[in-house]
Amino acid sequence: MTETNKLHNHNNETASALKLIPADSEAIKACDLFQQLGDPTRLKILCLLAHSEQCVNNIALAVNMSAPAVSHHLRVLRQTGLITNRRDGKEIYYKLAEDKKASLVHKIIDDVFGLNCCV
Repeated sequence: MTETNKLHNHNNETASALKLIPADSEAIKACDLFQQLGDPTRLKILCLLAHSEQCVNNIALAVNMSAPAVSHHLRVLRQTGLITNRRDGKEIYYKLAEDKKASLVHKIIDDVFGLNCCV
């Protein structure tokens, strides 16, 4: 008897729903993303970068932290793929990535904080 045969399939949707459960590796990636949203500083940084491209110094002023501390948060966010950066001379500018995952984060931020974003 397989594990699926042991299910209490009350409404014939259980087997279909089980097929939607992500693999462990995908669930871990999702947890990494959600962890970024669970940190107040990173959430504020994401909110700023969802609405404008900024340098480390401006971000540090906005979140009332030192530039090195902000750089640490930016590195983590970049590793998660939520933000991108570009260099212009000595300055590095950061913004929210332009992909489906970052767009979802942008929408969540706007919805949670009641922002009416036109970006």
